[in-house]
Amino acid sequence: MARQVKEAGQVLTRQRAKVKEPGLWKVLLHNDDYTTQEFVVWLLKTIFRKSESEATAIMLAVHKAGVGVAGVYTKDVAETRAERGRQLAEREGFPLLLTVEAEDA
Repeated sequence: MARQVKEAGQVLTRQRAKVKEPGLWKVLLHNDDYTTQEFVVWLLKTIFRKSESEATAIMLAVHKAGVGVAGVYTKDVAETRAERGRQLAEREGFPLLLTVEAEDA
């Protein structure tokens, strides 16, 4: 955005950089044959702060479709939650895959 200012008989133009909103990123849960539904619901409630009913609905959608959205966040938050979810799954011996993808992709 340009703004004109008169200074000592001259017209100066100042450029203002537009601040772009940070993009949003989806954390995706991928279905597998080993991770229990109970663990997925617990993970959604714990890491992604979903209610019991939301967590159950997401888990069932992932189970049926093979992949589902756990949440949508800024990139840093999405990556942090996905990594934390992977760590907890690994700790419990589950091969649960969580990935991060740009919202507009």
